Amino acid sequence: MEAYAVIETGGKQYRVQKDDVVAVELLEGAEAGKQIELGRVLALNAGDGLKIGDPVVAGAKVVAEVVAEFRAPKVVAFKKKRRKGYHRKVGHRQDLLKVKIASIA
Repeated sequence: MEAYAVIETGGKQYRVQKDDVVAVELLEGAEAGKQIELGRVLALNAGDGLKIGDPVVAGAKVVAEVVAEFRAPKVVAFKKKRRKGYHRKVGHRQDLLKVKIASIA
């Protein structure tokens, strides 16, 4: 079984393995081709058993390479009150990063 880790970044948790490509929230200073260290490692399984952090695993880190910066599909919020003439349409597109997991240590 290949090593995997559970990381937290951007308020969300992801289970990642080496060479996985994951879309995460946009991070400051991240450019295409640059290596970054991803968030907090909450759990780690390196083949010798599962280590669960309290709240993070000490000494564990996940390094990823930024592949691209992109925007998620538009999410539309539409509000309406019947017979009152009130309607409101708001759209939102989240900025995301596509990262490839380089190593889990």
